[in-house]
Amino acid sequence: MSKAKSKTVKKRAQRATSNIFAMFSQEQIQEFKETFNLLDQNHDGFIDKEDLHDMLASLGKMPTDQYLDSMMSEAPGPINFTMFLTMFGEKLNGTDPEDVIKNAFACFDDENKGFLNEDRLRELLTTMGDRFTEEEVDEMYREAPIKNGNFDYVEFTRILKHGKKDKDDE
Repeated sequence: MSKAKSKTVKKRAQRATSNIFAMFSQEQIQEFKETFNLLDQNHDGFIDKEDLHDMLASLGKMPTDQYLDSMMSEAPGPINFTMFLTMFGEKLNGTDPEDVIKNAFACFDDENKGFLNEDRLRELLTTMGDRFTEEEVDEMYREAPIKNGNFDYVEFTRILKHGKKDKDDE
């Protein structure tokens, strides 16, 4: 049991650090670090509401508390350098945070099972919001985790954000 626990913790730590740092070159990471240090006005290793206020004030702006709170709420927790890099990675890659994607699917999962019927999902994707074409749905389904006609949106979200599992991991 403790072996499984330590393995899980090890995987989480490895995934959290290796994926985000692998997205950028060393030069880019250095530039992000310099930017982070400019934003971290009080040099405590975290960007907080006061840091944002001071930085914007130095540029002649007087942001409201509501505006600052809105900016801070984009992060799921304290903004250290790794979180800062993760947020930029998500913005640059054009994907939403994992929980936002999962929750979008969950809205249609009345029984909260983590699965959606693939035919029902196809109907939703082709008739609502930014509509997919049939070909786009087919392309998505080619790599999607579908078992017994059910689309596993929890696993799909994990794949979308972290990549497919290696055969060794399964």
